[in-house]
This record gives sequence, structure tokens and C-alpha cells, in this order.
Amino acid sequence: MTTPVNTFALRFSPTPRGARLARRLASQQMDAWGWTYGSPVHDTVELIVAELAANAVTHGRVPGRDAELRLLPRPDLGLVRIEVDDARGEHLPRPTNGDPGEDGGRGLLLVAALAEDWGVSERAGGPGKTVWAVVSVRTGAVHLPSCSTSPHISRTSVSNAG
Repeated sequence: MTTPVNTFALRFSPTPRGARLARRLASQQMDAWGWTYGSPVHDTVELIVAELAANAVTHGRVPGRDAELRLLPRPDLGLVRIEVDDARGEHLPRPTNGDPGEDGGRGLLLVAALAEDWGVSERAGGPGKTVWAVVSVRTGAVHLPSCSTSPHISRTSVSNAG
């Protein structure tokens, strides 16, 4: 796969500190691309990166294997795609029902609420999975074009085949 010129990629250690670094550098990169601090697009991407990176280091950690963050802006399609890779393909994320009695488990509900779409695919070039989300960058956009119109944006699911 050819990497678009404006792609931001970062490998980070599968630790809470690594997840914080991924969030902060994603925030800085969004600002550099023109989605300023405090804007709805910036803050939405930052929140989704924080959740996906935290999940990667909590549930996808394999000692000695880094996680990876990619931001793929596609202003021509009115979106930014967020991808976070980890090394644990057998642990697929599942949103919970957000039961008030549960401790945690609500992060993917936030991702689902904020993103136009999200999902899981097999990790390209290695073991594990990629959890991705697509965020609209169009103010007042009601509908995004089908994600299948771009080679970098696909709606792919992972089967639990081992």
C-alpha cells in the first residue's frame, strides 16, 4: 500500500505513557494540518485516538511489540481515518451496553457515537489487528461518501478464525 503524503504514523510503546504520547502527538498533528486545538474535528479525533490507543495498550499488549497509530486525512472525501494497530488479533474489541454497574467498558460507545464509522481489520504486514474509525471533517455534513471509494478506506471486518 502506498502511503499518502499527509499520513501521520507513529509507533508507540504499549504502555499508558505510550498511549498518552500517541494522543498528544495526534493532537499536535491535527493542529498542524489546520484543525485547530478546540475545534470539533480536532477534539473528536483526539478523543478517539485516546480511546483506541488506551485499548491497544490495555487489551492488545504483547511484551516487546509496539503499537502503531496512523492518521489519514482525506479532505477530498470529508474525513479523517484513524487507525491503531496492536499485536493481539485474537482479542477483538466489543462495545458493552454501558451498564452503570460496570467499571469501564464505555470507550467504544464513545467511539461509535463520535465516528461516522468504525471497525476492526487484520493488521497489514504482521500479526494482530487494526482498529479504525472515520471522522467527518465537513461542518454540518449529514452523509459521507461510501468508504469503499478510496484504497485507504475500507469497511473490513475480521473473522474470529484462528
